[in-house]
Amino acid sequence: MSELAIDVHGLTKRYGGRAVVNDVALQVGAGRICGFLGPNGSGKTTTIRMLCGLLRPDAGEGTCLGLDVVRESRQIKLQSGYMTQKFGLYEDLSIRENLDFVARLFQLRNRAEAVDESLQRLGLVERQQQLAGTLSGGWKQRLALAACLIHRPKLLLLDEPTAGVDPKARREFWDQIHSLAQEGMTVLVSTHYMDEAERCHELVYIAYGTVLARGDAAEVVRQAGLPPQASLEDAFVRLIDRAQDNFAAP
Repeated sequence: MSELAIDVHGLTKRYGGRAVVNDVALQVGAGRICGFLGPNGSGKTTTIRMLCGLLRPDAGEGTCLGLDVVRESRQIKLQSGYMTQKFGLYEDLSIRENLDFVARLFQLRNRAEAVDESLQRLGLVERQQQLAGTLSGGWKQRLALAACLIHRPKLLLLDEPTAGVDPKARREFWDQIHSLAQEGMTVLVSTHYMDEAERCHELVYIAYGTVLARGDAAEVVRQAGLPPQASLEDAFVRLIDRAQDNFAAP
């Protein structure tokens, strides 16, 4: 594997005595797109938040971008972009005003230049004065991604970024993600869409807070004990059925 952008072991997070993430190990090579899959409540969001320093693990260790996930979480935040499930920018500000606000948060020196570059890259120049609250789901998605990229992060963490957007917007979004990976950016993306999973270089499937399978699509199908022609969806159903024998349902 190439140099690892993410290399963590034993990540664990408990709430009320229950482990929502339990002994998770995750390795992602630099410049790779890793699909992070699993049912709702499986621990995907919690894991992502521990990786980017928003949550402190109760146990575990490792690095993101060569930085310790516990001791150097602030530095990780400055070098990563995190796109949440829910649109988190100000709906009563314009596209440009939102991007300028994010640039201020990162204390970018050439703020106007960074905003212009972000607008150009995501095709937002002609809409830059439009209020964010008036945008469709697909355009809000573009704005959110532009905000994540404005400080030129090395790691992009995307939590179900295409939920609720139309197929054309999803396709354009994934073209952009592959372009970023070709430039060397590492991407960890959670998704429920099988066509998106198949566009990832590798996959990690998690349920009950535990990793059940990892590898490319063919390897995940094989780990599920299915023939090569089986679909990813069939493999995930088999993995969940198998996991229910070992883990109590929440």
